[in-house]
Amino acid sequence: MANLSEKFEIISPYIMAFATSKPINAIKDGLVATMPLTLVGSVFLLIACAPIPGWNEWMAGIFGADWQAPLWQVTGATFDLIALVGVVCVAYQYAKNEGCEPLSAGMLGIVSFVIVTASSVVTKTEVVGGVLPKVWTGGKGMITAILIGLAVGYIYSWFCKRKIVIKLPEGVPEGVANAFTALIPAAAIITLSFMVYIGSKDLLGQTFVEFIYKVVQIPLQGISGSLFGAVAIPFLISFFWWFGIHGATVVGGVMGPILQANGLQNQDIMNAGGTLIAGQNAHIVTQQFIDQFITFGGSGITLGLVVAMCFLAKSNQMKTLGKLSLIPGLFNINEPILFGFTIVLNPIMFLPFLMVPTLSGIITYFSILYGLVPPFGAISVPWTTPPILSGFIIGGWQAATLQLCIIIMAAFIYLPFLKMIDKQQVKQEMQENLSEAE
Repeated sequence: MANLSEKFEIISPYIMAFATSKPINAIKDGLVATMPLTLVGSVFLLIACAPIPGWNEWMAGIFGADWQAPLWQVTGATFDLIALVGVVCVAYQYAKNEGCEPLSAGMLGIVSFVIVTASSVVTKTEVVGGVLPKVWTGGKGMITAILIGLAVGYIYSWFCKRKIVIKLPEGVPEGVANAFTALIPAAAIITLSFMVYIGSKDLLGQTFVEFIYKVVQIPLQGISGSLFGAVAIPFLISFFWWFGIHGATVVGGVMGPILQANGLQNQDIMNAGGTLIAGQNAHIVTQQFIDQFITFGGSGITLGLVVAMCFLAKSNQMKTLGKLSLIPGLFNINEPILFGFTIVLNPIMFLPFLMVPTLSGIITYFSILYGLVPPFGAISVPWTTPPILSGFIIGGWQAATLQLCIIIMAAFIYLPFLKMIDKQQVKQEMQENLSEAE
């Protein structure tokens, strides 16, 4: 364990450099800004597709057969535009982090995205022009949106930081000055997007968005949605956390957009009237998979450890820490356990801290694959939503029951390791009591 820690100390600066790099920060901060769309859209989506037997028939009896139509309008204006919003926010955050005026960068991001996207749709009888297909502005366009957002943010900041802009005299209103400042970067970015569009159509026979989706996004979604992804993602989150690096941030910065796209693609199938079948047309590993079955109760699912501490610990310190950590743990906050127990760099806790979420990933994966829990769509909940409730919202009673089983499993796995530390604490407390008595 000491050798492992020493080796990790060598590579940890590189991991931290990656986690705090400009592109990762822009992606992380930019996609966080899309959260109001997904959370509010989830409320309307939950009303339209509540996991309650007979819900659709009951609502149709009250509001008519087309009762879902207004709800689809809202979900279509939130989930189906997530790539458009994402490209704006990523470009905006990149420019903002570089100290440049960010609004123009965000606007250029959406312009660039639209330029390289198809402007027509094909019906059974004709080609309809002058439209922006929603199929590419939602989950299927997420990776393209991130790439374009980063490219636009970088190019725009490059021009601004080198003063290759039109500078107006002092006294000119700020809005006017910013507009002229953006002219040269805008000309470069729009021209480059124009060239990418022509190159994609002439050389690849498809739009840039379609090319990125087929060559980059589909393979990444396939890897992330496999059993490998279900094991590797939770393992890496806990592995980084054990060394004191925020694992969810490092892994989420890379995998978050892919997992979100997985859920959106599942939702598209459901909206089209299809049935999600794990192993066939449905992605198993989505953002809900991670949030509600891997990091719920805190990274490492330490809520199970907290439960064991509250009911089975014998030392006063462990009992008190368990009681103090229970409420935060129910809201998926586990810093008191990570740094107060302590789990970070604690060799005794290395094995269970990695084992519990990894085993949870395997159990959840096969539960969905074999139909015990339904695949997840785009319904999401705030990350602080307590377990059981969050499971019911995204997957009905089956998902809620699975969360309860995982908490019990986590408590049993953590228990032997808790007893080792608890035994040491009991001895220490007895020695302290003897010393005080003397």
